[in-house]
Amino acid sequence: MQRDEDRDDAAWRAIVDNYGDRAELGPEHPAAPTRPEPEPSWDDDHDEPEPLHDPDDAFVPPPTPPIPRPPNDRLLAWIGIFGTPVLVVVLVALRITIPGWAGLLLAVAFVGGFLYLVTRSPRSPRDPWDDGARV
Repeated sequence: MQRDEDRDDAAWRAIVDNYGDRAELGPEHPAAPTRPEPEPSWDDDHDEPEPLHDPDDAFVPPPTPPIPRPPNDRLLAWIGIFGTPVLVVVLVALRITIPGWAGLLLAVAFVGGFLYLVTRSPRSPRDPWDDGARV
């Protein structure tokens, strides 16, 4: 154990002693002189280069399909889950008080929407090789 500590101490001592020393580089060869490239000359009668492709031939993707609309029962459940907290935040921000029965109705809408979506979710497991991508 003492040997490892001695080796570590010697290694650190060597690092500290050589800190800041420049590395020895071999003889440097001067870079070969380069000739400057001639600047292109543009004549007035010179036409612009033609584009590589015709812009009219560009790929135009097909129109995107419309966003699918869930069935009314599921839409109502999603509104209960997301609409209720948004409504509560707006009411609190505007300092509007609501009667107790309305607060209970909002809570029932939130919990009911969540439970409805959980009960409607598929029971069988997905195909383990299906990563969800479609071609």
